[in-house]
Amino acid sequence: MTTTVAPVSTVWTDNIYSRGWRKGTAGTIAIIEPATGETLGSVGAASPADVEIAAKAALAAQPAWAEMPPRDRAAIFRRAAAVFERDAEEMAAFIARETGALLFKGQHEVREAAVILHSAASMPLQPQGFVLPQVTGRFNFARRVPLGVVGVISPFNFPLILSIRSVAPALAAGNAVVLKPDRQTPVTGGMFIVRAFEEAGLPSDLLHVLPGGADIGEALCVDPNIAMIAFTGSTPAGRKVGEVCGRHLKKVALELGGKNSLIVLADADVEIAASNAAFGSYLHQGQICMATGRILAHASIAGELTARLAEKANHLPVGNPATEQVALGPLINSRQRDRVHAIVHDSVAQGAKLEAGGSYRDLFYQPTVLSRVGPGMRAFEEEIFGPVAVVVPFTSDEEAVTLANQTEFGLSAAVISADVGRAMALGQQLKTGLLHINDQTVADDVVNPFGGRGISGNGASMGGPADWEEYTQWQWVTLKNNATMYPF
Repeated sequence: MTTTVAPVSTVWTDNIYSRGWRKGTAGTIAIIEPATGETLGSVGAASPADVEIAAKAALAAQPAWAEMPPRDRAAIFRRAAAVFERDAEEMAAFIARETGALLFKGQHEVREAAVILHSAASMPLQPQGFVLPQVTGRFNFARRVPLGVVGVISPFNFPLILSIRSVAPALAAGNAVVLKPDRQTPVTGGMFIVRAFEEAGLPSDLLHVLPGGADIGEALCVDPNIAMIAFTGSTPAGRKVGEVCGRHLKKVALELGGKNSLIVLADADVEIAASNAAFGSYLHQGQICMATGRILAHASIAGELTARLAEKANHLPVGNPATEQVALGPLINSRQRDRVHAIVHDSVAQGAKLEAGGSYRDLFYQPTVLSRVGPGMRAFEEEIFGPVAVVVPFTSDEEAVTLANQTEFGLSAAVISADVGRAMALGQQLKTGLLHINDQTVADDVVNPFGGRGISGNGASMGGPADWEEYTQWQWVTLKNNATMYPF
């Protein structure tokens, strides 16, 4: 059965957004609900030719935008935030269906989008440079200037937040933007954003939304009119983006995957630790770059912690979040489900013990617990991106640090202990971009610098004070009252 959902507006039906709403040159993309397989609607599909048109138009529109009075620019972001606040209920419901998420996850994305927009509204009014040491007869200063056009490529898991966290500050810094949302979530990751900015009065041609596949991403990376790519997605895809941008000497910010460790020391409250571990492992079916990929538990409590996790896993309901009271919804597609299943059962064949789960119905994967996991097993080494809690025992703080750092990833880590000083001392030895003491690994306030190390990213950070660094570049300016003679 096919149904059509009308979330707030259907102006995007069969359309892209570039120089206004128009048909894409590559047909249409159906929006499929993961929980049911039903069609929620359709958007236009862009082609590389659409990228070229959008990039040229964006480059032409950008200078006037950068010169607009700061208060006028700031007001546009506040009005866009008001659209999300006004239409939050309808947007959240559609996000839940398009991404296969619980309603509270959709509500969270809408709330955070409004926060990001209010934060962006403050940027045009902030200081944008420094006075440098002076030389007699010459005034020296450095200022932040826009890059020009920023290309944004966003993923399916938290598509609204992971799109708008780049779109909004890039625009606020004076750039134009061309956005490619994931083709599985084009409304949440693209159309909601452009519709809000359109209603808020963003001038024409400053924001383009081009749903499509890898060919659109590649076209963004090679287009000479696009100065930077902000990419969020898997490490393999990020490597390709980085390679192409490198060949074209294009600035690139890569926010990639993670194999994030939650370290539970022997003095931790086991029930609280189990709650943290379950939340970090199972939230949004584990489809989060910050998901808890390893639960490193001291050997003295590992058995009890595993038992509590298995009990939770066996009692967490799984089903359609739109029609049932559940804790977990579906995985995004069958390819991802099959990969999760293979990692689980390959690890069991390698010596891990299946304590709970390990099975699925359609795209609904049961919350799973694996114990006795160690180095060399797929569950230890690979980012799973599914609802799998992986328990790894250790016997000393030194071994915990070694195990946590035994990965090329470096996004998020957490330590739970009754001794905060000990936990912090241990945490400071972890090679990670995000560190949480007495918490789990999934956390982002959207106004904090967010970025990973190693193959979790290229050292870039997004959010808060990091946005000026990412979406502008320094320009050194000197002023003399009069030109002077040189000895030539």
